[in-house]
Amino acid sequence: MREKISLQFSERDEEIAVLFHEIGILKNSSRVLTIAIRGKEFTAREMERICDLRQPEVSIAIKDLISKKWIKITRNWMEKKGRPVLVYRLNKELDDILDDIKGNILGSSGRKIIDIERVRELIRSQQSEFSYSQVTDPLVASS
Repeated sequence: MREKISLQFSERDEEIAVLFHEIGILKNSSRVLTIAIRGKEFTAREMERICDLRQPEVSIAIKDLISKKWIKITRNWMEKKGRPVLVYRLNKELDDILDDIKGNILGSSGRKIIDIERVRELIRSQQSEFSYSQVTDPLVASS
């Protein structure tokens, strides 16, 4: 039997979700991840209620987190009749997830630094070509 789950998003949860979002995680994904780090299993419906999100928003967030391999489907179970209910939980330890986020930030900023340096090189080469063309331009030399 599953244990009772608090169906409230606390102030602490809200603060964590905001920080995840500021770091660069999608807003709804950050809310779902915040719930998942509680260390329990959740159905999508429970996540909807706790995070105050609609079903499509939770589905998109879950797909995003599964694609990052941060959460996984742990099991299916049936509620009497009808479709099976999927149950989700963290796939990695919280520290591993935070290391993934940190690595992504460092990787993207490293690429940005390389791009900035490439722009600097292009501008300098353009300026040196411009300076050189001014000196060798016959119209400039004759005036």
